[in-house]
Amino acid sequence: MERRILLVYTGGTIGMVKDYGSGALKAFDFKKLLKHIPELNQLDCSIDTVSFDEPIDSSDMTPAQWVKIATIIEDNYEVYDGFVVLHGSDTMSYTASALSFLLENLGKPVILTGSQLPIGDLRTDAKENLITSIQIAALHKKGIPVVREVGLYFEYKLYRGNRTTKINAENFQAFASLNYPFLIESGVHLNVYEEYLLPYKKNKKLIVHKKMDENVAVLKLFPGITQSLLESVLHSKGLKALILETYGSGNASTQAWFLKSLKKIINEGLHVINVTQCSGGSVMMGQYETSSALKSMQVINGKDITTEAAISKAMYMLGSGVSQKHFKTVFETSLRGEMR
Repeated sequence: MERRILLVYTGGTIGMVKDYGSGALKAFDFKKLLKHIPELNQLDCSIDTVSFDEPIDSSDMTPAQWVKIATIIEDNYEVYDGFVVLHGSDTMSYTASALSFLLENLGKPVILTGSQLPIGDLRTDAKENLITSIQIAALHKKGIPVVREVGLYFEYKLYRGNRTTKINAENFQAFASLNYPFLIESGVHLNVYEEYLLPYKKNKKLIVHKKMDENVAVLKLFPGITQSLLESVLHSKGLKALILETYGSGNASTQAWFLKSLKKIINEGLHVINVTQCSGGSVMMGQYETSSALKSMQVINGKDITTEAAISKAMYMLGSGVSQKHFKTVFETSLRGEMR
């Protein structure tokens, strides 16, 4: 049975070709995809394409655009067996994380990919990333999609999207998932590690959420941070949740002014979420004295979640109307495999 795959082009380097007159990069017409990548004709699937009316650089990606991608998937969900979202690499981990929360009970693959070099470049990584992403999106076993979650494919590996972080601006291996194993590895064969995939949810209907509350901020702690800076962030107009990037396993300053400011704002209803600013590892509040005070004042434990996933999860939960009383409990629960 031939699988049907929908390519969703949002923008980014992967969809660019070089104008050899000016040397500038411009988006090419994805209706002519097979002309640019004839290898796609060898895949045992049919491919349709849809593009943003105005493709954007991923640096301009917004929560509204996340909802737009989720809506495209919703509108085409019954027609296609899998989806490949072509996206700029800079904010791809944010979008992958957001889509994982917006697409509840996802039963089909949604694979994000991109490239470091334009598709028309001689040494491009775009072709392999795109071809293998389509192959993964078409993978079935006993009539059931092998991947039933939002993934991110780059440089021979498929990762759980909400576990990824962009770690390099120049290497082809641009992404890492330091707290969770990769799901599929591309070599001579596609090696699928089924034990790491999200389990199959039989007879669960897709629910697409379309509200993201953007009243979220990120504050990275650093030696020398001042009370005035902290206070200016904590009292930003409309702020509802703060992602606090702490040291090591969730540690922070024990200075009285710092702890007093945090405790006061938490008591006033601000959700403060503790994530580590380390690339890998987990928050373990109470392991050291420098995090015991945070634990006692009910700072939310982000465990091993990435900052990208923490931001989009907070926006999703606020948009979904999770109550003040239950916010901490729900955030500390893994909803889409984003934390242990």
